[in-house]
Amino acid sequence: MADPRVEYLVHHQLIDIITIALCAIIAGADTWTEVSQFGKEKQSWFEQFLELEGGIPSHDTFGRFFAKLDPEQFQNCFLKWVQAVFSMTAGQVVPIDGKKLRRSR
Repeated sequence: MADPRVEYLVHHQLIDIITIALCAIIAGADTWTEVSQFGKEKQSWFEQFLELEGGIPSHDTFGRFFAKLDPEQFQNCFLKWVQAVFSMTAGQVVPIDGKKLRRSR
């Protein structure tokens, strides 16, 4: 995916911003402030697989980045990623809502 930012102004890697945002949204974040807060709360976990050279991006950074991002390009890349994960897991569903853990039916 093409990075819409001016290269010399970049403090956070593209993959870091997208990964944190996707994880936060899956966890229920609705605003860029909540996305940034989620990243800060889970920073030690993210540091296990992301470089985070500039730390966790601010809510303003998330907002500016996603405002510049081409939505069609993001949709195509995201769809390809989901299809790749589907192929790797042979279509198995991964429960992420915790209902099974709480014995909810």
